[in-house]
Amino acid sequence: MPPKHFTKAIESVNINDSPYPKLLKEIKNPPKTLYFRGILPKEEICFSIVGTRRCSNYGKEVAFTFALELAKKGVCVVSGMAKGIDSFAHRGALEGGGKTIAVLGTGLDRNYIYPKENLRLAEKILENNGCLMSEYKPETRGTNFTFPQRNRIISGISIGVLVVEAKEKSGALITAEWARRQNKKIFAIPNSIFSKNSKGCHYLIKKGARLVESPKEILKEIGITQVEKENDKTKAGDKEEILIIEALSQGNLHIEKIIELTKLPAKKILTKLSIMEIEGKIKNIGANTYSLKHIK
Repeated sequence: MPPKHFTKAIESVNINDSPYPKLLKEIKNPPKTLYFRGILPKEEICFSIVGTRRCSNYGKEVAFTFALELAKKGVCVVSGMAKGIDSFAHRGALEGGGKTIAVLGTGLDRNYIYPKENLRLAEKILENNGCLMSEYKPETRGTNFTFPQRNRIISGISIGVLVVEAKEKSGALITAEWARRQNKKIFAIPNSIFSKNSKGCHYLIKKGARLVESPKEILKEIGITQVEKENDKTKAGDKEEILIIEALSQGNLHIEKIIELTKLPAKKILTKLSIMEIEGKIKNIGANTYSLKHIK
């Protein structure tokens, strides 16, 4: 029996209908009809995070952390639900208690969603009031044309685009090119000059993309500096969890360092670490040193 979030009918919205995303209407050649499951964005600020499928642990950490921080400020994170950077961007947004949109290059039928390994991620996006979106009719399979073409929607629905890791011919650069044509803000993450995954980002930086080293730089650039997102996941108990995740996003940390960075009482930290380890969110790698379990 399919999960409950896939029993609902796939909905569609015409470009002339009021629910159609406003920013998407403004791009050249917007989809005349948009198919979706879940909740279309309304007044939320949308921002896309994209990158290579074959990413490094560094790329995973960056995508997850940036998405988490943006989501905490109420930004809706947009990506393509591909393996690698896209997946970690969606997961980070969910961990931050925010909404996230996955723009697909296939129909939205459960059997056509790609990659299959992200079906559970798709369900979690819908469970958390997010959205799966496509310009392709139900029962449309992905092709070498449909995936690059959907990238214009990823950038089109967003106020800006962050490229985390990208090779010289990465699909993420196609998204960045669409963003350039659409006059969107483009950001890129620097990395080692010896890494193939740096080539695309460094190319974008040379061409004028904004080099960023922290989510705060993006938030400032898009005009969000003060207001924290208020939702069910930012209750007092979960704020402690978010502080721990923020600390561990820097890398593996000893418990003493976690206490120092979070400024939480040692007893509370011990309790929260135990709960998070049981829930599979972090792992104890020995000698009271912890790491995020999302990084594999």
